[in-house]
Amino acid sequence: MLDMSILLLLLILLVKFRALSDQIYNTPDRHKIVRRQVVHQLKSHPEIYEGYVPMEYGDYLRKMSKSGEWGDHVTLQAVADAYGVKILVMTSFKDTCYIEILPVSQKPKGVIFLSFWAEVHYNSIYFQGDTSSEFRKKKRWWNFGNKH
Repeated sequence: MLDMSILLLLLILLVKFRALSDQIYNTPDRHKIVRRQVVHQLKSHPEIYEGYVPMEYGDYLRKMSKSGEWGDHVTLQAVADAYGVKILVMTSFKDTCYIEILPVSQKPKGVIFLSFWAEVHYNSIYFQGDTSSEFRKKKRWWNFGNKH
């Protein structure tokens, strides 16, 4: 039987891919598919991602292939590129309240929303009344500009 602290750690490690799966497939249960797609994207286009990885690229790919491995900013870019979506991440950082990630070589065909409690937890975000799936096509864009 798993210790509760180990189970909680495993759930935290899977959270980013579960949140992405919830946004992309309308269920967190397809997180393994999202991870496989991300690794495929990383393998297929090393020229885009390799310079942002702080280790030997083959080691990084093996690491990201493992279930439970924490995804990083490179994996978010790979999701945007692989699925052709804009990713908006609302963060708990004081100086950066949101991060926008755009696909490198295509116009986004939708947008997904995540929240990020810095270095701890990701959540899938839905706006009140939004139950659509398939990348949450937006009828209007929110202005997240600074008030100062």
